[in-house]
Amino acid sequence: MTLWKVYCMEDDFPGLWHRLYRHQCVAVGWPPQHHKIQKKTNDRGLARVRNSLSRMAIGDYVVAALKGNRVGRLGQITSLAVNDDEWDPLVPESKDLPYGQMGRRVNVRWDLACGPTDRDLIVLLPEGSRFTSSELLPTISEIKSQTVSQLQSAMNDPTNWVGLLAHFKYERALSDYIAAYPHHLEDGLVPHPDSKIREKVFSDRKRLDVLLLDREERPVIVECKQGSPTLNDLKQLRHYMRSLKKETGRNDVRGILVHGGSRNLHQKIAKAAALAPPVEIVQYRLQVEFAG
Repeated sequence: MTLWKVYCMEDDFPGLWHRLYRHQCVAVGWPPQHHKIQKKTNDRGLARVRNSLSRMAIGDYVVAALKGNRVGRLGQITSLAVNDDEWDPLVPESKDLPYGQMGRRVNVRWDLACGPTDRDLIVLLPEGSRFTSSELLPTISEIKSQTVSQLQSAMNDPTNWVGLLAHFKYERALSDYIAAYPHHLEDGLVPHPDSKIREKVFSDRKRLDVLLLDREERPVIVECKQGSPTLNDLKQLRHYMRSLKKETGRNDVRGILVHGGSRNLHQKIAKAAALAPPVEIVQYRLQVEFAG
């Protein structure tokens, strides 16, 4: 059985991943009103997709891939509905999309025992378990760089689970929120009173995200990251901590790394964070409440 990757155009069609999950399928575009998949074509992209679709078979494995080395779920093909007369768009018709989009469906049965149980969580493939560039670039590609069991192993590791929204760019909004409501991060935290220090630009031309004081009057640097923490993130924060120590003469500077990645840290990150000076790591999750 072959392992396939089908790209989910979540950035172009927000909410597409949830539609694929709900309808138990992966899908590609090329509306038949303009692109006849069953006829010879000069469109290279369509020709490659047609070739891949013709090789897919019931029982083959398919993984839905998103931008940034992320994947949704792994499933097995149950049927194909990709011909011109089977167009069934997941993205509805609109003024800009008179025929809808993503209407050539490969129906699958998602393996709900593989990966996160929460459909709002997806998997960020770690280094060593990522697809090659030749596998990533096409809309559909056969995965030869790893086996199904290797992919399942990476998807079943909770340290690789991240929120779908963690990819969205709201680091600035998060740091602004922490600066305005620091006690939500830790009871007793308050903004640092010295604006000159708070707005200090370091030697690498970067400015720290948030500078606070804790209940014991110790300076606290908070660095905000969208995804899972990396060794470079820890290195950057410690650089800020050393710079602030030099600027203020304080030996008790604390560092907190707030991230939107998995709650479960990779062992090497946890060990690195515990080294001196220690860095505290806190996960955030975006929650929005509406009131009528």
